[in-house]
Amino acid sequence: MLQCTAVTPAPYAEALLALATMKGGPEHPPDVLEPDEFLLCELGEHDESVGHAAYLWAADTPDLDQDLWLLWTGAGAHRFYRLDVLPVCPAILRNFFTSTVTACMYFHHHPGPHSFSVTDPLGDLIASPNGIDEP
Repeated sequence: MLQCTAVTPAPYAEALLALATMKGGPEHPPDVLEPDEFLLCELGEHDESVGHAAYLWAADTPDLDQDLWLLWTGAGAHRFYRLDVLPVCPAILRNFFTSTVTACMYFHHHPGPHSFSVTDPLGDLIASPNGIDEP
């Protein structure tokens, strides 16, 4: 499944406050987020009945397995934001042939498929060395 393409401007002041007050948050929140930064929904493609979600920060604490997420619905003047520290999804994908384990990178009880089933062709294209896939 392809990744959702919804983007939103980050609610900068609210996000800085959430980063500064979360347990295990960054030492200097302005290093994490730019004032004019846009965030991309990380979930798989979905319809308008499902909210969007963008990852902001993983709690740096040994006893917590939680991340800060920006959740939003709507668009334009009707956009509603929520910043929330959510537990990590416990799902894993085991490949017995290669002995690899891939964890879901989303929050627990996220809508749609797990992150290991979502592809981002644009991100892959940008990450490739020459901007194109090598054969």
